[in-house]
Amino acid sequence: MALRILVAEDEFITAFDLCDTFEEAGYEVEGPHAGISSAMLACQKEKPDLAILDIELADGLSYELAQKLLDDNVPVILHSERDQCDAIAARFPRAVAVAKPCPPAILLDAVDRVLSTC
Repeated sequence: MALRILVAEDEFITAFDLCDTFEEAGYEVEGPHAGISSAMLACQKEKPDLAILDIELADGLSYELAQKLLDDNVPVILHSERDQCDAIAARFPRAVAVAKPCPPAILLDAVDRVLSTC
């Protein structure tokens, strides 16, 4: 059974690129979710194996969702603007922060690294 990755991203093209990248790599993808509420609902229905979260979603910042997932021992990759990565890494030391735009190979490598430490 394929590992399940939740994708929360409100930029349409980026969201579908992320989903396509992970599906092509053999993962099951939940999403994309443009907002926090739909992403949280998806997590309540079925806990993902890993989550890729944009910090700024359509209905607010995803900090609460990121913390909830981390508290539930779900690995989180925070996908955000380059100038936010240091602050995000400081706020969420158990998560991985990657800067947008992130080439697919680098993002897949981050997913592999995160999943290999679980």
